[in-house]
Amino acid sequence: MKLFCKNGMEGDPMDLNWLRDFICLERTLSFTRAAEERNITQSAFSRRVKSLENWMGIALVDRATYPVQLSPAGKQFLPVAKAAIADLIDARQAIREQDQGDKTFQRFAVLHTISVNYLSARLEELEAEVDDLKARVISDNLSTCCQLLAEGGCDFLICYRHPDVPLILDEDQFSRIDLGVERLAPFALKEAITSNGWALPGTAQTPVPYLAYERTTFLGTVVDQTIGKQLVHLNVRYVDGLVEAIKRRVLNGSGLGWLPYSSVQAEIATGVLEQIGPRELEAQMTLSVFCSPDRLNEKGREVWKRFGG
Repeated sequence: MKLFCKNGMEGDPMDLNWLRDFICLERTLSFTRAAEERNITQSAFSRRVKSLENWMGIALVDRATYPVQLSPAGKQFLPVAKAAIADLIDARQAIREQDQGDKTFQRFAVLHTISVNYLSARLEELEAEVDDLKARVISDNLSTCCQLLAEGGCDFLICYRHPDVPLILDEDQFSRIDLGVERLAPFALKEAITSNGWALPGTAQTPVPYLAYERTTFLGTVVDQTIGKQLVHLNVRYVDGLVEAIKRRVLNGSGLGWLPYSSVQAEIATGVLEQIGPRELEAQMTLSVFCSPDRLNEKGREVWKRFGG
């Protein structure tokens, strides 16, 4: 989104992402970490921060310190940037709700796999418990979901947490309820394990075909951290960002993939899929829900109470 300034450089566009970058940099105090959270290269991130400074006509970041700090002008501009984003998000939501003619929807931002394997069934239960509950589910990657919560674009964020993967969210600003534990383990088609002799950790001569998550995704990071602690021999044959896509290839016998237990319960029960490898290759994640209770309407507070709040 482009904004236009009428002070100083009249007509020059300003990208809303620059404000998000600036706020992220203030929180992380690291160009490297902020670029990772914003899912862009560090050089591109640095250029966008510099573009904001050029648009403002003054340095907003003191790069001579370690860690980096906001300059006096940056500290003065920070609440303005936060307010600008919040106002735009609120205005966008109000216009959308007015167009839809209904403000009663509770908005859930979730990872795709949580939407399929947890939230769908949980919403059916909530609909039986909360009168006239209406829900809108926004399924996306973790970075986008966290951004939606931070900017008021959703009422609830449901995501996984893992000690080796920092959450892209200032948790002190939100309330959290832990809903349970999810196990993430390597699975393969039982028939393929038998016919191909697949076993972990494998060997350099016979690595096991591996269906991997994109490294930039939450699950991809968790799996990489888990594998990194063990000596395993894998041959990456396919990369995707979605659990459902990895699961489909696993069921086709294309290789092994790390899958959440909640996504393969039926296949485990029927013996179609089998966990492969030692327990050390299994990761545990916490399923959590976040919200800002003071932002919730009456219906939202009732939903939060049903989660345990």
